[in-house]
Amino acid sequence: MSTLEEYAAAAAPAPLTREDLLPEGEVKWCPGCGNYGILTAFQKVLPGLGLPREQFVFVSGIGCSSRFPYYINTFGFHTIHGRAPAVATGIKLANPELSVWVITGDGDALSIGGNHFIHALRRNMDLKIILFNNRIYGLTKGQYSPTSQFGVTTKTSPLGVPDYPFSPVRLALAAGATLVARTFDADQNHLQATLAAVAQHKGAAFVEVWQNCPVFNDGVFDDIIGKSFRQEKVVYLQEGEPLRFGQDKGQVLIANGRGMQAVPWEQATPDTVIRHDPDHADATVAFMLADMEEQGLPVPMGILRRVRKPSYDEIMADQGAPAGSVPDISALLGRLEGWTIAER
Repeated sequence: MSTLEEYAAAAAPAPLTREDLLPEGEVKWCPGCGNYGILTAFQKVLPGLGLPREQFVFVSGIGCSSRFPYYINTFGFHTIHGRAPAVATGIKLANPELSVWVITGDGDALSIGGNHFIHALRRNMDLKIILFNNRIYGLTKGQYSPTSQFGVTTKTSPLGVPDYPFSPVRLALAAGATLVARTFDADQNHLQATLAAVAQHKGAAFVEVWQNCPVFNDGVFDDIIGKSFRQEKVVYLQEGEPLRFGQDKGQVLIANGRGMQAVPWEQATPDTVIRHDPDHADATVAFMLADMEEQGLPVPMGILRRVRKPSYDEIMADQGAPAGSVPDISALLGRLEGWTIAER
């Protein structure tokens, strides 16, 4: 090896490791909180992306989930309630080379932050928005949130929640997100695979992570993702594969008019079996997947939709002026149309 090659090898940054991402201080979530599992997944996924630590930015709003930037040793910004997508948009436009992640919760993103959330997706900002959904307000001690189920008793609904909940994945699809996925805190392999896929996407990526709050909404998803129910109640989405579930994958989802129907695998025919295609330009099947829980069908986990179209930052770069240029404000103001109100 030549001296020049030795110098270059010595000067090259060491590969990112999980230890590089560990926080300096103590992680202060409640014992048993699902957030720990999500944090672990990020610590394992980021080193495999081939980016230096300084290229990652985590932006959060307010809530238990939004303490995340303190607990991962990258650049981060803890903003105000619901406004993380707006701040993240500014960061991405200022430096498009950064990998910008928004960490939010069901209250932060879908209540006060709803407008910022849907427009970040509509614009196809190159952001990765990860929504921790525990169907409750945890930080403020147990009020019902926009995803709390109808009729559930909480501190602010002693007679039962009177409104119908948002479906985060359905909302993201309708807003125009170019990647929409769902996973959950208790399945590390699936969670990590989903985050890794999201990291490679260019455009607005949204992931709903079902996350348990052991203090204020313990076991809210147990009847679906609990180990004794998961086999019958969850469909893992695999590209090109039928939507099979149940013991020995004995059930499959088939097309039935405008919807889906579960039938025994032996009764399915090739023309009715739905094979998962997240890259299909038509979002119809993705919306059907998003509605499965409401229809009493197994809940899909994985990437519901993934399409490619120019992202907002790419469009701005194509039409923008050279960096550092300043427009002539006087000329701009001089072009403004005006009018005079005549005296009577």
